[in-house]
Amino acid sequence: MIIVMKHQANAKQVAAVVSRVENLGYRAHLSEGEERTIIGVIGDERPVDLNQLELMDGVEKVLQVLRPFKLPSREMHPQDTVVALNGVKIGGPEIVIIAGPCSVESREQLLETAHAVKEAGGAALRGGVFKPRTSPYSFQGLGEEGLQYLAEAKEATGLPIVTEAMTIEQVSLVARYADVIQIGTRNMQNFPLLSAVGESGHPVLLKRGMMSTIEEWLMAADYILSKNNPHVILCERGIRTFERATRSTTDINAIPVLKELTHLPVILDPSHSTGKSAYVRAVARAGVAAGADGLIVEVHVRPEEALSDGAQSIKPETFAELVHEAQVLSEAVGRKLAKH
Repeated sequence: MIIVMKHQANAKQVAAVVSRVENLGYRAHLSEGEERTIIGVIGDERPVDLNQLELMDGVEKVLQVLRPFKLPSREMHPQDTVVALNGVKIGGPEIVIIAGPCSVESREQLLETAHAVKEAGGAALRGGVFKPRTSPYSFQGLGEEGLQYLAEAKEATGLPIVTEAMTIEQVSLVARYADVIQIGTRNMQNFPLLSAVGESGHPVLLKRGMMSTIEEWLMAADYILSKNNPHVILCERGIRTFERATRSTTDINAIPVLKELTHLPVILDPSHSTGKSAYVRAVARAGVAAGADGLIVEVHVRPEEALSDGAQSIKPETFAELVHEAQVLSEAVGRKLAKH
């Protein structure tokens, strides 16, 4: 449930309501807006006497949150959440483009790509060092060596780093190097891992499970938020359907739906959602037009030599064209691209 405080409610009244909620065995989550403070009541579904809470000083009304996800909901937190990472803000008026190779393959490959991303107008660098591959015989990533290359690329370009953690044990290691910990599609419902990244307090990019509903996705985000980590970015990366013309089906609908349901920032991955480099620019344009707060794109200096996902990776010159198109479209929808 949520407790809406009156416009003139003071700090003492808010503290009294929080204390009452905690004495009832729940956790209180404060959302302080420009006009009102909202107190989210987090816990199990035991019945609570709403009349008692509504009679407390400073309380305007008490409402039940009917959706199964709580902390990601707009009812709990009406204002948009903005996630800041090393000078870049995701979820505000600017659109953020994150780009880089699927896998960090070598120091030279990563640095060359990082400089190309920076020059073209990218605002952050992505690169996988722990790779969840379908085949156990495929390239699995460079591990900490790759993280060190990412740190060097950040030092050279100033671009914040996004990279994936696959296990609880990897969370603290990745957090030492990266600005954002990515949770991939295969781990969206790995609840111990979600709790671990929540407890880290580090910004988290949560990709949608390839066969997950929006509701299931937001409930996964709830796991992270429930650990008092508000720094969550949602990433639509395509879902599995009966269609085989592309790797996945890009759920463009998800962007405006999420904008209505949640305060969390939403970005689109046009690379994984199509699986074909020829379609990446078109779907990226669609994402910007639909209201996405950013894009995460796979860029490789030599896609034909890539150790993973070369077919969906675009070359730096194509990425530069994508950035230009995103700039034009962002202005058309009243926004602009973030620069770093």
